[in-house]
Parts: sequence; structure tokens; C-alpha cells
Amino acid sequence: MIEVSGLVKRHGALEVLRGIDLRVGRGEVAVVVGPSGSGKSTFLRCLNGLERFQGGAVVVDGLPLDASLADRRREAVLRQIRTRVGMVFQSFNLFPHRTVLQNVTEGPIHVLGVDREEAERRAVALLDRVGLADRILARPTQLSGGQQQRVAIARALAMEPRAILFDEPTSALDPRMTGEVLAVMTDLAREGQTMIVVTHAMSFARRVADVVHVFDQGVVVESGTPEEVLENPSQEATRRFLTETVAA
Repeated sequence: MIEVSGLVKRHGALEVLRGIDLRVGRGEVAVVVGPSGSGKSTFLRCLNGLERFQGGAVVVDGLPLDASLADRRREAVLRQIRTRVGMVFQSFNLFPHRTVLQNVTEGPIHVLGVDREEAERRAVALLDRVGLADRILARPTQLSGGQQQRVAIARALAMEPRAILFDEPTSALDPRMTGEVLAVMTDLAREGQTMIVVTHAMSFARRVADVVHVFDQGVVVESGTPEEVLENPSQEATRRFLTETVAA
């Protein structure tokens, strides 16, 4: 579904990603962990074109994106990628002046060209799926953080993505709200949704991930099943990260 080879991202002289190679199969839940500043969020933003990378290539559902593409061609590829890959941010990014229902229908109507009545029918079903069918007319400011994040997940699902990228989706939430959001994500995983999840929620990684990738200083230092990576890590960088996570 997603193949990354030799991905390099620089901010001036700072090399944030130093040759990332990573593959995600269709229906796979890939969890990305690692210390702050290791390049995890930047990696996700490169996958859907929010960050422009300087080397390597990304292929998403057969659509190739590489550093050498001319601007016009790059934008054409990105438009296609963004209809196939959703993204859920840690800060929700909902439209504050629109209702929950309008937030979820905006993309399908204006990007996919779905009829408004059909978009609203789908949106109500998705909001019911994430436990918010009774809040469709609320504004984001009337919702808790966990509810806003569940709306953001419904909004991503409304685009019928083939993969969803989650960037620290629970980092701004308290434990109860975190549980609400992780429960929805766990259900998506069980239904076969392809996902890449950047998270510090080790319990989620242990329970739901098919593969765990550990980032450190802009490279993937270790990849494997949750049992291999989180219970019996082979790399010192992974052991150090896990120790620091438990201590925190």
C-alpha cells in the first residue's frame, strides 16, 4: 500500500530524515514510536505532501512521489494521494464555525463531488460509528477534546481513504478521552483499515500493531512485531527509548 525508499528531509543544514526505508501492506497497522525529535511526525507529513522532501521516493497505492518531480506534476500526484490517504492530527484541526456534520461533509462534497444528501447520510452513519450521532449539530467548541478527535476520525473516514495517517492523535487528551479515541482506532484496525500511527501509547502498540517501527535521530533503528520490538528489542536505541517511556 505504501512504500518509502531512501527518504531524506532537510530543514536547512539539519537532516531530519536520513534515508528512511519502510513498507506498509494493505490492511496493516504500522505503529511508529521513538523519542521526540526523531522525525516521526515529519515522516507522516512527507507521505501526504505537507512537507517537501529532498531525497528518495514515496509510492502510495501505486502513485509515485519523488524529490525530483516538477511542481506541476507533483501537485497532480498529491491531489490523487490526498483522495486516498486521510490524516488525523493531534490538534484536531476542525472548522470552528461549522457544525460537526458540516465538518464531516465538507471534503466529500467539495473534493470528491458527492451529492450533499448522500454526503450527509454517510456522515451521520460515520458519526454514529464513532459514538457521536447525537452531536451532529454541535460546534467543535461545544465538544470535549476526545469528541473533537473522534469527529476528526469520522472526517477522515468520510473521504473513504485507503490508508489513514495518525499523528499523535491522543497526545493532547486526558486518560479517559485517550481511551475513547483509541477504542475507535482499535475498531478500525479490526475492520482492516490500513493505518500508520505515530504514538506514545505503548498499550495500543502492543495490542493493535502488526508492525512497530522505532525511529531515532532520523532513521529507522528497528522494525518488527510488537513482541519482538517492545518486549525483546535488539537495539540499544530502542531499549533506551522504552526505559525512558516507562520512567515518564
